[in-house]
Amino acid sequence: NKNDPVDIESLRRAAVSEGGLLTDDIRRKVWPKLLSINVYNLPAKPSKDVREDHRDYRQVVLDVRRSMRRFPKGMRVDEREVLQEQLIDIILDVLRRNPQLHYYQGYHDIVVTFLLVVGEKMTIAIMEKLSNHHLRDFMDPTMDSTKHILNYLMPILERVDRELHDFMIRSEVGTIFALSWLITWYGYVLSDFRHVLRLYDFFLASHPLMAIYFAAVIVLYRQKEVKSSECDMASVHHLLSQMPQDLPYEELIGRAQSLFMSCPPSLLTQSAALQPHNIIAISTFTDFQTSTLRQRPDSVLRQQLENRHENQLALPMSTQPASTNQLIKMAVWGLSATLGAAALAVAQTAMDWAPEFLSQLF
Repeated sequence: NKNDPVDIESLRRAAVSEGGLLTDDIRRKVWPKLLSINVYNLPAKPSKDVREDHRDYRQVVLDVRRSMRRFPKGMRVDEREVLQEQLIDIILDVLRRNPQLHYYQGYHDIVVTFLLVVGEKMTIAIMEKLSNHHLRDFMDPTMDSTKHILNYLMPILERVDRELHDFMIRSEVGTIFALSWLITWYGYVLSDFRHVLRLYDFFLASHPLMAIYFAAVIVLYRQKEVKSSECDMASVHHLLSQMPQDLPYEELIGRAQSLFMSCPPSLLTQSAALQPHNIIAISTFTDFQTSTLRQRPDSVLRQQLENRHENQLALPMSTQPASTNQLIKMAVWGLSATLGAAALAVAQTAMDWAPEFLSQLF
């Protein structure tokens, strides 16, 4: 609509600013825009045969059946059961139409978050987009890419708090404690749905690796507890696996943004050199961001701004507000992250323990 153009950068700013998008009504309008989804051309509801002969059907049903705590307290049983059936169909529908994607335990925690806010058809559209971009590396046949993303955690800590980093290395805790945080966008570990939604606002408007930066700021926030614990794997893993429910979310979101700017992914990849590993979410991020700017209403607004403010746009960078500088830096560093993510060597052995821990996490 030419009379109601949408400025994607302003929506991103709103999503990461204090309080996020504030209400579900606003989220229903803004989330699709952040992902470049055409709300007038949503996928059809899943067909009746979506469950037939699907390789993941049994696992999806098991996961959804035990996801009761993800639904609002006080919801009627019959209402919840309808949503659970929708949840199963949405997951299988996205997987059936994207055979390159592999289901993982924890995926349903992300899907249910969207289902509770935007409904069935929009959730299919959102999950199809996210599964091929932000979440794509978790949906490989193996966990190699997921492990690689987790491996960004220690170099971030090393740059901010060397003492904490060295303590964790000595404890051999590794990064498996953050696995369920990362692959569910914290939906699995936070009991207050409002906090989950606040983080989803933030992650939808940010670089795909922002969830691992948020993991780093949680560990940094708890550094005194970590350093006072026994320096062994069991103690540190147990401590970090127990997520506090009273975290100062706005403070941590601001800190994660600052960390992303001071230690962008492209800088972290230089901290060590293993075999290069292609993170799909990073390599496709430039094209993804560009596509969100090409939505028709936004291009209309851009043309209006160009016509109106040609002189202002020519101002030197130093005359722009600090917040604009910060956003420009984040955009530039987000793009620089796509220029090659060599693998990170982190002295940790916890991944060998993954099968045992996964059974605890899910």
